[in-house]
Amino acid sequence: MMSAGSESVSVSSLGKGDNLHQQVLASFPLCDLTEEDLTQNPQFCKLLATLSQHVDHTGLTGTLKTELEKTEQKLQNQRRRWLRSESLHRLLQEMIQDHSVRKHNATVPPDQNVFYETVKQCLLVAQCVRQLDPSTTTSKDQPSVLGLSPQHVLEFMPTEKNVQRMKQSLPRELEKHLRKKCFSLLSYYQPEWERESEGLKNIKLSHLSGQLDNDRKREEGLKEICRENATLLQRQTQLYLSELTKCIQLLQSLILDHRLRIQTDLDRKKLDYFEGKCELVTQKIRAEMVEIRLDTYTADTISAHRKIRDKLESELKACQLEKHSVESKLASFEILGKEFESLAEEYSRLRREINMKNWALKEFSQHTD
Repeated sequence: MMSAGSESVSVSSLGKGDNLHQQVLASFPLCDLTEEDLTQNPQFCKLLATLSQHVDHTGLTGTLKTELEKTEQKLQNQRRRWLRSESLHRLLQEMIQDHSVRKHNATVPPDQNVFYETVKQCLLVAQCVRQLDPSTTTSKDQPSVLGLSPQHVLEFMPTEKNVQRMKQSLPRELEKHLRKKCFSLLSYYQPEWERESEGLKNIKLSHLSGQLDNDRKREEGLKEICRENATLLQRQTQLYLSELTKCIQLLQSLILDHRLRIQTDLDRKKLDYFEGKCELVTQKIRAEMVEIRLDTYTADTISAHRKIRDKLESELKACQLEKHSVESKLASFEILGKEFESLAEEYSRLRREINMKNWALKEFSQHTD
């Protein structure tokens, strides 16, 4: 009961109503929540309000955030040490490359040649020793490269005299090269400072890191504003889409109701229209048929058809009379019985033979002539 009372007190201290919703949404910007979700789920809103007092906007508690900051600080220190050594190594490589370019384009004093050759050889030996020397992350029983050890490579170091001269001249050369690079960076950052004197450039160069840091912070601030605007835009877009969906649903219901009311009148008018159109098409077909008949059957054609019909009817009557006479003869022949049928077949056979022989005799007479 006491814990519930403390939670209610803590929630009431945050705010009520829309103010509470805004505070919850601001405390959890990464969550895909809307005010409508919080309104429909008040208990969930209270839970988030209570949770916002114990975690930040990224979802980390105070203890985890402290540990994360310590870890990030250690990581930054490690990165800073690595970046220092890596920057120095690259700077030496650039100095060696610049010396090689100058040596090909102009005459270089012998002492500079000795200096840069010593630096180059020391870098190469150090790199080989680093590759051959097993670190804590590798097994010491790992076979060496080509059977070499760091002691074998250290034999190729320059003479002690040249190394000491190189160490004495190295800070001065590094400072000179760094100043040149800083002036180049200054000219790139502010081109109008390129023609200034070296003393003024040094003064402005001392303030360059602060200006770059201010620019970086301003850029990070702009990025944070952009992220907040993107989150706000996403939330507003979701709200707009939800409202637009409601409007579309309302419009669809209005359209459906209006369509149902006028559908009966519309169907009746369509039916009347199609009936009239069908009647019109029927009359047009009839007129076309009459026109075709008028074009096909002229007065001369009709008189000729009548004569043909009279002739055909007379021939039909003659054929019917002949049919009756033949049927009467056939009936008289059927009275005689089967003996007359065989006699008729014999007569038919003889008539065929006579016709065949007459045809053969006619053909033979034509060929002999």
